[in-house]
Amino acid sequence: MCLGIPGRVVEIVPGYADQLALVDVEGARRRINIGMLDTPPAAGDWVLLHMGFAMEIIDEAKAAEALSGLEMMGSGARAEADRAPEEAGRAPRERRVRRRFEVCGVVQGVGFRPFVYVTAAELSLTGSVANTAAGVIAEVEGDADAVTEFGRRLRSGPPPLAVVESVTETDQPPLGGAGFTIEESSGGDRARTLVSPDIATCQDCLAELRDPGDRRHRHPFITCTHCGPRFTIVTGLPYDRAQTTMAAFAMCAECRAEYGDPRDRRFHAQPIACHACGPRLELVAGDGGPPLYGEEALGAARRLLAAGRIVAVKGLGGYHLACDARDEAAVSRLRRRKGRGGKPFAVMVADLGAAEELVTMTEDERALLTGARKPIVLLNRRVLAPGAGVADAVAPGSPDLGLMLPYTPLHVLLLGLDGDAPGPDALVMTSGNRSGEPIVTGDAEALAELAPLADAWLRHDRTIQVPCDDSVSRFASGAELPVRRSRGYAPLPLALPFEIPPLLAAGADLKNTCALGEGGYAWVSQHIGDLDDLSTVEALTRTADHLSLLTGVTPEQLVADRHPGYRSGTWARTHARGRAVRTVQHHHAHIASVMGEHGLGAGESVIGFAFDGTGHGTDGAVWGGEVLIAGYKSYQRAAHLAYVPLAGGDASVRRPYRMALAQLRAAGLGWDEDLPPVAACPAAERSVLAHQFATDFGCVPTSSMGRLFDAVASLAGVRHEVAYEAEAAIALEALARAAPPEPAGNAYAFAVRESAGAGEPFLADAGPVVRSVVSDVRAGVAPELVSARFHTAVAGLTADLAGRCRERTGLGVVALGGGVFQNAVLLEATHRALTEREFTVLRPRLLPPNDGGLAFGQLLIAASGG
Repeated sequence: MCLGIPGRVVEIVPGYADQLALVDVEGARRRINIGMLDTPPAAGDWVLLHMGFAMEIIDEAKAAEALSGLEMMGSGARAEADRAPEEAGRAPRERRVRRRFEVCGVVQGVGFRPFVYVTAAELSLTGSVANTAAGVIAEVEGDADAVTEFGRRLRSGPPPLAVVESVTETDQPPLGGAGFTIEESSGGDRARTLVSPDIATCQDCLAELRDPGDRRHRHPFITCTHCGPRFTIVTGLPYDRAQTTMAAFAMCAECRAEYGDPRDRRFHAQPIACHACGPRLELVAGDGGPPLYGEEALGAARRLLAAGRIVAVKGLGGYHLACDARDEAAVSRLRRRKGRGGKPFAVMVADLGAAEELVTMTEDERALLTGARKPIVLLNRRVLAPGAGVADAVAPGSPDLGLMLPYTPLHVLLLGLDGDAPGPDALVMTSGNRSGEPIVTGDAEALAELAPLADAWLRHDRTIQVPCDDSVSRFASGAELPVRRSRGYAPLPLALPFEIPPLLAAGADLKNTCALGEGGYAWVSQHIGDLDDLSTVEALTRTADHLSLLTGVTPEQLVADRHPGYRSGTWARTHARGRAVRTVQHHHAHIASVMGEHGLGAGESVIGFAFDGTGHGTDGAVWGGEVLIAGYKSYQRAAHLAYVPLAGGDASVRRPYRMALAQLRAAGLGWDEDLPPVAACPAAERSVLAHQFATDFGCVPTSSMGRLFDAVASLAGVRHEVAYEAEAAIALEALARAAPPEPAGNAYAFAVRESAGAGEPFLADAGPVVRSVVSDVRAGVAPELVSARFHTAVAGLTADLAGRCRERTGLGVVALGGGVFQNAVLLEATHRALTEREFTVLRPRLLPPNDGGLAFGQLLIAASGG
């Protein structure tokens, strides 16, 4: 006997990708889901139905048999149902229910609707699912226990790329019906969802890319619901193909069939494409030759790279400038053209094996490098024979290499598949821009802006809607430590520890990001850059507008740094349009950011250490070595580095020897010419500095820990001038990592003294440290040991000041923030010193400790009335 209900197909319902059929069931026509069948039925076919799904195509004889069996069972079943449950000897049967589930979060473009479809099928539920501007809405109907289980699975087992923020359930009156459908997406008055960040190519797509028998073999834009571009191609919500830059590409019949099949991993994968219907590669040569397309373009680009040329390569979120990382001349040429100075380049290697030939890594670092986000990871370089690794010009003097693996199919093809002609297996991949400007995304812009830098352009005709630079990360003190949060991470929402009104935070001037927040979530933008010129400020405007579009947050207030000269503050006031603009102290925001990502509540406080280079203090000084007793609403300055004069502002930042002379003077030491910074400073400049320090002319007092690192680097003879931010401190960290172990008693020590007034901040005097450094330098102590002793001293100072603050306040929680804590040696030593004293230590894990995480803290302080 055939089990099920027979029905005869009237027609395949148009517009549902052959997933829905109109079926006549005993004279009543119903829409039935036919997605479970291997092949769609034709009009007139008989199908066997179960719980609203067509399970089998049957012939007319089997249909008659099924109908006969149904009639035989029907009278007995109906009679049994008519009796009271008690008479039947069983518990009452649960009634049929219908429930609406509204799901908010990162639930579009991540395979969420197919997941809902399959879950409903497994639980024999009928209903529908659709994208909306607010997220995903599913209505299901069936057995009450099954509906409850459906809700549980929505929360506990979503697709791997999904982030479920909330699930709201509403009971609905049962409607009956059969089957489960995926409806057309609908807009709405207000958006409140995010698509996924761009995700690196998944293993399934990579296998197809390498398979000569697959129709997407060597397709440079292969993708599915588990990988590929998302954030950088979105033009609006809900996230559907029509609201992405893929709307310009009409799907071929084969792609459309995959796109419409809930059983296919490309079901509603908005960037779906193939050789026949997707974007096309083009190579434009700088010598004016004719453009090349497809495989010819790819092959020519590989030959140019192998010949030492520089190629501008269009990626997910912008252009890269690429060259052979093993070619010293090519890398040096790129460095000169870009005006890069000594700042390290990032390198993309073909695979994990190639990476392990160049660096050492732990299992945690390996997982970070190979994960779905594929950031640039800072890793320890192997000591190799000359010529065995990458060119020296890639990262001059650095013990680290910033490595990443290919995260798009184009990158994989550019590095070569088995059987390809030999080519570079390691490529410098640096942001396609002039120094200090935003990453280039447009094709015409790339031809104009990158003409002095590139020899050719390998590009495609898929528009990049949103610039998004590569993320940079490292692993330190037991967890990931973000350095730049961008591709693969942004704009994932961060949970807030309390509800906030609609706010927009403008961030800082260096490493700028902005942030929007409302309710229980905040969205921190991708890395924008340093607000040094008009183009970056305009990029901040576009980023804030796009983030508002995606999140639906219309800010009622803006928040900015308290520094009166910050461009980000000017931007906030210019864009306020009658709204209030709150200002927040820089270092308070650093600590609030760390507190917020660790979920501390509105009334909690911490001992916060904010160590960075520059921040505007409330007393007019340049702060940067701060200890704050801080909550979100307020803070008290509990300790700081003793002030020394900062002469000439940025001039002393670019020339660390000036900070070394300031520290020598503060320590009561003469400017003897046997000391490296004195020798590095021209005599005429020394004379001017002496006058400035004596009269305070052109000087501002600073407590900056970052500037103290600069001074020690110069005193040790490591760096006297820098070409980029924190170059001296990075070099000092590298030396500390290379130092041999030695007794703890050899470390330097700060002097800590009470201020005159009761309750006034402790002062940490660097004078004893400076005098010890000078003594060691004159004694010929290796710079590695000088650096290691200094790092240990800073960690010891942090633990000492934390202990003194605990005695005053009773607090036992310490938060570490500010760009100085990007230093892995310092972070690990500080964490260890604090935990030995039984402090709970909070350090950045989700956001960078530098100014890239500042906007998050600004939101929390402003929402608290601080």
